[in-house]
Amino acid sequence: MRFYIAHHPSYSITTAHRDPGERLQAEGGAMVSMDSGISIETKAKGGLLKSLGRSMLGGESFFMNTFRSEHGGTIRLAPSLPGDMMVIDMQSDVPLMLQSGAYIASTDGLGIETKWSGAKTFFASEGAIMLRVSGHGKLVIASFGALDEWTLGPGEIYTVDSGHLVTMTEGIGFEVRKVGNWKSTLFSGEGLVVDLTGPGTFTTQSRSQDAFLSWLIPRLPSSHTSSA
Repeated sequence: MRFYIAHHPSYSITTAHRDPGERLQAEGGAMVSMDSGISIETKAKGGLLKSLGRSMLGGESFFMNTFRSEHGGTIRLAPSLPGDMMVIDMQSDVPLMLQSGAYIASTDGLGIETKWSGAKTFFASEGAIMLRVSGHGKLVIASFGALDEWTLGPGEIYTVDSGHLVTMTEGIGFEVRKVGNWKSTLFSGEGLVVDLTGPGTFTTQSRSQDAFLSWLIPRLPSSHTSSA
């Protein structure tokens, strides 16, 4: 299966070129358009309990769509929020941890499950739950804003705001902490940060959903305002 990303980094859309018989699994609502003759199978992936876990804890859709066709064809995919997309060719035996909402699609050979990323992330609204992707295949992810990929050497430490972390390889060291004292955490606008320790790789997004909502919600008209 071949993938082509257009219009990045602001309004990315991914086109998947499928050979005859190939299947593509995608997040519900990610499909923009597709060739005729492609069938869609919608089901609770992995059974009821695993699907509930992804939906309620991982921020993903309860249902997953599987696209298939005996004659191949193309499917165009896009995330809900404006931003970038990336295709990751997973050929190693190192699983990848995904931030809530980052998953878009995957090919056969990849397993997706909800996994606690650790009790230390309990107070990080974006990081309490992550998806664990393992196996061999191609994974399509999305971000809010532009994506950047980083590589840490053994013992190297880098600090990331929890709302900007998108993916990290399993086994990379991490510790969630306050920026400073509680006053700094509450009023600096920075919230909690994650100290990542190599070796490993991770990706970040240039925008944060929580930061955007914090800016947007106070500006929305209230019911009292609209009625007036």
